Amino acid sequence: MKGLELSRAYFETFGLPMLKDKFPDLMPYLAAGLAGSGSEVLGFDDEISTDHDFEPGFCLFLPSEEVISRREAFLLERAYASLPAEFMGVKRSRLAPVGGARHGVVRTGEFFGEKIGSPTGDLTPAEFGLLPEQALQEASGGEIFYDALGEVSRIRKKIAAFPEDVRLKKLAGYLLLMAQSGQYNYLRCLKHGEKAAAQLAVFEFVKSAMHVIFLLNRTYQPYYKWSFRALRRLPRLSIEAELLEYLLTTDNEPEMAEAKYDVMEGICADIIDALQEDQLTKAICQDLEKHAYSVNDAISDSQIRNMHILAFVQD
Repeated sequence: MKGLELSRAYFETFGLPMLKDKFPDLMPYLAAGLAGSGSEVLGFDDEISTDHDFEPGFCLFLPSEEVISRREAFLLERAYASLPAEFMGVKRSRLAPVGGARHGVVRTGEFFGEKIGSPTGDLTPAEFGLLPEQALQEASGGEIFYDALGEVSRIRKKIAAFPEDVRLKKLAGYLLLMAQSGQYNYLRCLKHGEKAAAQLAVFEFVKSAMHVIFLLNRTYQPYYKWSFRALRRLPRLSIEAELLEYLLTTDNEPEMAEAKYDVMEGICADIIDALQEDQLTKAICQDLEKHAYSVNDAISDSQIRNMHILAFVQD
């Protein structure tokens, strides 16, 4: 059973009955689900994932102290801790998970404040653009099983996707990096005899191309170790995953280098087709740099449009 299914089943079997029995007056203010970090939130967990931080449990979200007091929160924490330590053959760990607790009682504002820097999910375009996509994915991913108050669901809806101008700014920046690293610098580095620099160019091209593909799919890119798996599940341009993996896992000897450059140009062509299909560019050429600036020109907010084209690009 996947971790997300395990979490829901654990909540429905033990969590919900406990809340109905012991805290009926608090139930109109509570939410429960599984969000945050961990492969199980993405649905990517497997047998290997069970070797750490994998256990039955759920997040129980509480509103502010004005609504649910510290004492009530303490009683909820104690009740949660008393739930069965084993479920469907999976035991709850006695050790603190790597990176902090992933389950249990948490204030809604504290959860979102820790993940995205805003307890309410209200972000300016600049704040949106500068946040790591991983953080936004963790805050908005997973599943909410119960939300009587609706607060958690409202916040998640606010941050479910980038505002359009932010998406376009990020898209323009990563398109420019793809052009510079793949279409321009890769072969030039090899001609200079800089093999290490050429390999860095490959890495830069692949990283930037992945960002572009996720942005074209209007979804957040997860933590790097899950990026390829998530890429293969996207509805658009998922076929590029195999080509990007090929670029990363092959050498840069002369014959291979020419083949890799052709693959890069093919990926660029596919992305240009997608940009034109979405009417995001007015450029008519195969030079990705020109398309990057054309995408930037399409940004409605003049302040965001006039920022440096790489303003929202992250390493």
